[in-house]
Amino acid sequence: MPKVTTHNDRASLRLPSLFRRFSHHASDEQTQYRTLFADLSFTLERGDIVDLVGPSGSGKSTLLTTLAQLNPHASAELYLEGQPSTSMSPEWWRRQVAYLPQRPTLTGETVREAILMPFTLRVHRFGDDGTALTETRPDESMLRRTLDTVGCSDIELERSPQDLSVGQQARVCLLRTLLTVPQVMLADEVDAGLDEDNADKVGDMLSYAAREKGMAIIRVRHREADGRANRTMRLAAGVLTQVEGGETR
Repeated sequence: MPKVTTHNDRASLRLPSLFRRFSHHASDEQTQYRTLFADLSFTLERGDIVDLVGPSGSGKSTLLTTLAQLNPHASAELYLEGQPSTSMSPEWWRRQVAYLPQRPTLTGETVREAILMPFTLRVHRFGDDGTALTETRPDESMLRRTLDTVGCSDIELERSPQDLSVGQQARVCLLRTLLTVPQVMLADEVDAGLDEDNADKVGDMLSYAAREKGMAIIRVRHREADGRANRTMRLAAGVLTQVEGGETR
């Protein structure tokens, strides 16, 4: 059963053998299931960057969305710091285990509004028990300092998000997630379609999050190895294996 722990503890994720999704061809009267994975297991430690590779259609995105409790057609027993996912709301779980899709949406009239959008949500203002959180949304100085720290000083906060390049949009989306400080980040091909310069900047931002913030990160990637991951796992035919001596895409 996936267990996710970070910071001072060892982070461990394990999927049970029963992990299914609905068949697209099943009728309402005869619901059928297809098992995607059987007894998948792997571990994460604080500051880990793990690359998840494998052929298209092998279930990499399905695995990430299930870990983030975003997949209604999958079932898995999940643990965060020893606590089962059933003991907390899905919203609170997703605050700790953040999923970043390949093409996230930027809303708001300015880049500043887009970055601060998560902090308008209740889950970033109150704990799962309803207690007000002491943390506050980033102020102007923190925003600009963070932009500089992660190599995004070329992005103007007053610009419209729609005026940004694809690479800049990808970095703003990643920055927005970093500022919410999740314990685990699930990055689903966030550097896909980017030029080498922007892909490198995205990689640097993730390295910063792992090194300085202690985030445990899983990256789905189809690019060549960039040297940032300390481990590579390959998913194929429902089996997850560790790649030894380099990365195989």
